[in-house]
Amino acid sequence: MANNTVAGNQQQGQAVNKIGPNPGKHGNNLPLWGNEKTMNLNPMVLTNVLSSPYFKVQLYELKTYHEVVDEIYFKVTHVEPWEKGSRKTAGQTGMCGGVRGVGTGGIVSTAFCLLYKLFTLKMTRKQVMGLITHNDSPYIRALGFMYIRYTQPPADLVDWYDGFLDDEEMPLVQQVNWIMYLSALLVCV
Repeated sequence: MANNTVAGNQQQGQAVNKIGPNPGKHGNNLPLWGNEKTMNLNPMVLTNVLSSPYFKVQLYELKTYHEVVDEIYFKVTHVEPWEKGSRKTAGQTGMCGGVRGVGTGGIVSTAFCLLYKLFTLKMTRKQVMGLITHNDSPYIRALGFMYIRYTQPPADLVDWYDGFLDDEEMPLVQQVNWIMYLSALLVCV
């Protein structure tokens, strides 16, 4: 699988280098926007990631970007913060009624554990571009875009997402169309 990724990214060649904001003086290093320890994640999600046996045991063993990408390919089946059916939301109303994912905890998803693992690797611009242009799985691309959303300056989001809003293979996020989600996000910026 890794060879397919490299070949696919090489075919895109110069187009990959034009994705995202102009690197300027940063080169291959990415600026980090927001909190350098929490990745700007919701505190409840982050607490559940850090205490997750999956994150503490299995993901601890993964040391390279390519190992994490392979793990995403084989393990991620959705990109919501909580595993389905793991949250108790009975009796809650309003924003805490199970709609937004912030009311009560549950079992944190594999996707969010892997998202935070990518953050601990301090990825480069080239690695992030490798995620968002990956051909093997829409979940790899989705985690790349989520990584951008949580770690990059808001003013740069339009440059990162431009050209990807018509990707019909992106997974659904809590039954919301990915294109609509990204379009709404860009309007807010």
